[in-house]
Amino acid sequence: MNVETKVEFDQPVVQADRFCLRPLQPSDVGLIEHYASDKRVATMTTSIPHPLPPGAAKAYVDRSLSDKREEDVWAIDGTATGGSEVMGLISLQRMDRNQSEVGYWVAPPFWNTGLASEAVEALVSANPLGNATMFASVFQDNPASARVLTHCGFEYIGDAESFSVARNATVKTWTYLKRMG
Repeated sequence: MNVETKVEFDQPVVQADRFCLRPLQPSDVGLIEHYASDKRVATMTTSIPHPLPPGAAKAYVDRSLSDKREEDVWAIDGTATGGSEVMGLISLQRMDRNQSEVGYWVAPPFWNTGLASEAVEALVSANPLGNATMFASVFQDNPASARVLTHCGFEYIGDAESFSVARNATVKTWTYLKRMG
């Protein structure tokens, strides 16, 4: 995997075999809106509402491009290998003490293809923020995402709960940790 620095956003592009992870761009709004509007995607995240309000995808992309952002977001872009421009998103939410929380979703047409595992692996290997530790949590009714994390070397550290906007409910989660280097 090669890491190239994309100076304008101070966010690297991470090359993987089937795709690259690249910063979002305004032209991504349509595909993000299309996939994030899918209830199956929204209900497995804490922050995507369902139904997705008009303008929400554009506001998300705009926030991801801000110099004051606290979360770096990458599109999983498969165009170099004949894939879709946006097959999902992956992010690192900055935390204190040189830590980040990994978040990701993959569009339904790409489920069960290993794409999520490859994206998490690529981002963890690149460690673009130079983190000492990465965390992630998944809803307990989403064992496929739990398998992605354990496949990528994350260790289960306990149960918790998170609020899901799409479900309008608090949902039980499994929390994972990966110590870097």
